[in-house]
Amino acid sequence: MFLGIDVGTSSVKAVLTDDTGTIVAQGSAPLTVERPHPLWSEQDPDSWWKATVEAVRALPAKERAAVKGVGLSGQMHGATLLDAADKPLRPAILWNDGRSEAECVELEKREPRSRQITGNLAMPGFTAPKLLWVMHHEPDVFKKVKTVLLPKDYVRLKLNGEKAGDMSDNAGTLWLDVAKRDWSDAMLKATDLSRANMPKAVEGTASTGKISAAVASELGIPQVVVAGGGGDNAASAVGVGVVAPGQAFLSLGTSGVLFVVTDKFRPNPAKAAHAFCHCIPGVWHQMAVILTAASAIDWVTQLAGYKNVVETVAAAEKRGLNKQTPIFLPYLSGERTPHNDAHARGVFFGLSAETVPADLAYAVLEGVAFAFADGIDVLKEAGSKIGDVTVVGGAARLPFWGPMLASALDVPLTYREGGEVGGAYGAARLGRLAATGEDPVKVCTPPKVSRIVEPVTALKQQMAPRRALFVSLYQQLKTSFREFGK
Repeated sequence: MFLGIDVGTSSVKAVLTDDTGTIVAQGSAPLTVERPHPLWSEQDPDSWWKATVEAVRALPAKERAAVKGVGLSGQMHGATLLDAADKPLRPAILWNDGRSEAECVELEKREPRSRQITGNLAMPGFTAPKLLWVMHHEPDVFKKVKTVLLPKDYVRLKLNGEKAGDMSDNAGTLWLDVAKRDWSDAMLKATDLSRANMPKAVEGTASTGKISAAVASELGIPQVVVAGGGGDNAASAVGVGVVAPGQAFLSLGTSGVLFVVTDKFRPNPAKAAHAFCHCIPGVWHQMAVILTAASAIDWVTQLAGYKNVVETVAAAEKRGLNKQTPIFLPYLSGERTPHNDAHARGVFFGLSAETVPADLAYAVLEGVAFAFADGIDVLKEAGSKIGDVTVVGGAARLPFWGPMLASALDVPLTYREGGEVGGAYGAARLGRLAATGEDPVKVCTPPKVSRIVEPVTALKQQMAPRRALFVSLYQQLKTSFREFGK
């Protein structure tokens, strides 16, 4: 057995796989996000560990006892600040926190080569600007910072006492020289930090040491190796066999990601595309990221009073697209690709007295599809060649959404068995690679295809004028978004 642990934003998931790659058991435990001020998004790091214990212990005891390797996956960018005793100094500042916009400008002034070194625009979601914010606004905390870890790497510290981070996750900090796959002294200096404040940088398939005896006993698993692991998207890619240049996937999680593997470092920061290391040695990837994807469906479910997401989507499907369907801008937490705008907000445009809750539900599904279409346009501009796209994430379970997404992106979407498991399954594969030393290409094969969804010509024609309006609305509202939050 191999254990994969995914430290997400809304939950921690644990997956057990056998040596054929079959999922044997799954467990999960919920997490909550705190938003004490506008633009803020935080979590208690120790809640990740408590949820990890709960999720792992939910797995069958007999199978847990047969685990041979553990892999980690997790939400990226979260600034977890530890003191000299490895205790959190404050709540972790998460990937969808938008408070550090001014610090992004400052960071690029402090190190003018930032975009060349990191391959990315400085955005509030990344880790480095968050540390500048802490330096300015919480100087007493900043002075005590001994180590900065990413969320999954804090869980690693709890598992085996080691401070290590893999290349794919590290690339999202703005402290990594992505081409060289090593920490950048220049970027660290720009935030008054050094390599001494960073975990050891490792490949995702490498071993970072064995689980401690006490933790092994608590979790009911042997003292096995813990793999370097991967950021949630890179680990999801490993799980669905997206490891060779040109292969791609679409992630329908809390946030949304269009991920394409590249043979080398291919930055395109001008349009807020991300260029990161993969968690497999020797390859990189590009990503277009939207900050609100499946979470928008959860939001409209509560807003419209539906019992659950399934009921929401069923209502949207029954109602269909009609003259009362508004346009929805899904920027509930700001936006990354292509706008890099922390001030952007969600908008329903075209409401009338005849609009019903099902219209809102349909508009949300369509609006997220349009945001993904913005992303694929950016990747194509950067030279990425995208064929069919594998779909991963919890919302892959929603069949009605598939044709809408395929039509908006104008590419076939491939759904695979276990695709909804996401990063936890890929993490289990990385745990296997760290334990066995096998060839990643032989282990990280695509799961069996369950269905392929093609673009629908009639739907593409219906969506085209609405997509044009969607694009124009952001441009018209861009200045107003900044004024709204003042």
